[in-house]
Amino acid sequence: MQRLGVGVGWRPEIAAPVEQLPGVDWVEVVAENICPGRLPESLERLLARGTPVVPHGVSLGLGGADRPDPWRLADLAERAEALGAPLVTEHIAFVRGGGALTGTPALEAGHLLPVPYTRDALDVLCENVRIAQQCLPVPLALENVAALLRWPDEEFTEGEFLAELVERTGVGLLVDVANLHANHVNHGTDPLRTLAALPPEAIAYVHVAGGTERDGMWHDTHAHPVGEPVLALLAAVHAHAAPPGVLLERDDDFPPPDVLAAELAAIRTACARAREEGIRHV
Repeated sequence: MQRLGVGVGWRPEIAAPVEQLPGVDWVEVVAENICPGRLPESLERLLARGTPVVPHGVSLGLGGADRPDPWRLADLAERAEALGAPLVTEHIAFVRGGGALTGTPALEAGHLLPVPYTRDALDVLCENVRIAQQCLPVPLALENVAALLRWPDEEFTEGEFLAELVERTGVGLLVDVANLHANHVNHGTDPLRTLAALPPEAIAYVHVAGGTERDGMWHDTHAHPVGEPVLALLAAVHAHAAPPGVLLERDDDFPPPDVLAAELAAIRTACARAREEGIRHV
């Protein structure tokens, strides 16, 4: 995987700070929010100065029962080529129900829904990933999601499921440590055990984001400061795999530039501490 460094999710609301902040090595953009022939001027300037831009898809639904939509795959491939992206990323999730297999119109969930960690679900996901890989011009990496529910009768832990997915398809992993923390709070899973199961060489980069706890549940809001438990997991994954990149996500309640810069500095500090102290959490 290409070494990316520390980056931030590009959003129109923080386009100017992202361009001007020191230490922004790369950016990620929601793939469905851009048009290849009419990129925002801010992204054009970043590309002109050599800043890598990675498209991050949210609508493929590779965890669904239907095969990936050829149009959506072609759309994602076009964006990767327009950006000169080193890779593209998506989610281990399904986002719609119905469709070709049921003969009914597809219903959009409007959310990234978790797949059950079962052998049948893994078989479907692996085949969908292989189809996507054949259609994309660059490597694909998939993100673990935060789950507000767990499916009954699961046959794998999250770590086992992700490791088997990598083994069978060679797909990369986008490890979201905020989502690992959410699943720990909401379902009692062990994020360090999950990290320990992941092949280090498969980790393409890491997402870091803030959230909040309400009524005993952790909500991955991308609208709050990054907390210490998430930074501790970032240090753990860095010690486990020295990931090629780390990216800060913010999608609402955007902070002023100095606060954004401080969060990026905290991310760099957590990564450096893991290197310097030789921390081995996993």
